[in-house]
Amino acid sequence: MKARLIAVGERAPAWVGEGFAEYRKRLSRWLPLDLVEIEPGLRGKGRDPARAVQDEGARVLAALPRGAHAVALDVQGRMHSSEDLARRLEHWRGQGRDLAFLVGGPEGHAPDVLARADERWSLGPLTLPHMLVRLVLAEQLYRAAAMLANHPYHRA
Repeated sequence: MKARLIAVGERAPAWVGEGFAEYRKRLSRWLPLDLVEIEPGLRGKGRDPARAVQDEGARVLAALPRGAHAVALDVQGRMHSSEDLARRLEHWRGQGRDLAFLVGGPEGHAPDVLARADERWSLGPLTLPHMLVRLVLAEQLYRAAAMLANHPYHRA
C-alpha cells in the first residue's frame, strides 16, 4: 500500500518541507508517502473565488490515483485520536487499496472533491495554515504506523 498527499499550494516554507521530508523518510518503511502539489486557482481583485476552488478541485481529482481510497481533510470531517487513527490505518491496510489524502486551498475543497472522497478527516477545530497541515498529517501517519509496529515513538 502506498499513500499520496495531494495538496493545493506550491513552494512550502523550508521548515515545512524539511519536517515533511523527515516524517516521509521515517514513514517509508511502513507507508510510502508521495506529495503532489496542486497549483492554486487564480484569486484576487475581479476574480471569482468559487471558480478558483472549482479549478483546484479539477486538478486534485486529476491527480487522484485510480482506485485509491480518498480521505479529504475537512473541518466537517471526523476527528481521530492517535489511537483511532492507528485503527483507521490498520483498516485501510486491510482494504488493500492505495490511499490519497486531499488538502484543499484557502476556501476548502470543491464540491466534486468532497463527493468523490471516501471519507473526511478533521484535524480539529483549529484553523491551521494549509502548508502546516502537510507536516501534521505526515507526523500523525508516522505516529499511527509506529503504534501498529509497536515502535516506542508514541508514548501516551
